[in-house]
Amino acid sequence: MEIERKYLIETLPENLDSYPCKHIEQGYLNTDPVVRIRRSDDTYTLTYKGKGLMVREEYNLPLNAESFEHLKEKIDGRLIKKCRYLIPLDDTHTIELDIFEGDLAPLQLAEVEFATEEEANTFLPPSWFGEDVTFSKKYHNSMLSKL
Repeated sequence: MEIERKYLIETLPENLDSYPCKHIEQGYLNTDPVVRIRRSDDTYTLTYKGKGLMVREEYNLPLNAESFEHLKEKIDGRLIKKCRYLIPLDDTHTIELDIFEGDLAPLQLAEVEFATEEEANTFLPPSWFGEDVTFSKKYHNSMLSKL
């Protein structure tokens, strides 16, 4: 189960280059239900996501580079490219800050995952977070993948 909140970002945090960054490519074989392939640096994954906005099922299966390249030719829509910065928030939470590249630039989104719905519902975002778009399908990567 995935429980997360998502926010637009207009002002980046200071010292962004001091945080770990992953280079991600992802594409969608299907958007209803969501079936995604992703390369995150040298890790490859096939993901199924169920319906929902803040809470939904998620299953990840490992792929190898050859399988990823083969499936990449079959995606619908655009291949999303982004840099994901991993910014510690507290002892149990990490902000995943995505800075999109290509024709999705200058879009910037931050996500925070939670263990429970109650925790997600009581979350107070940092001051540099912008609009809460958790409940907007428009900002799901599966929607962003559509041309």
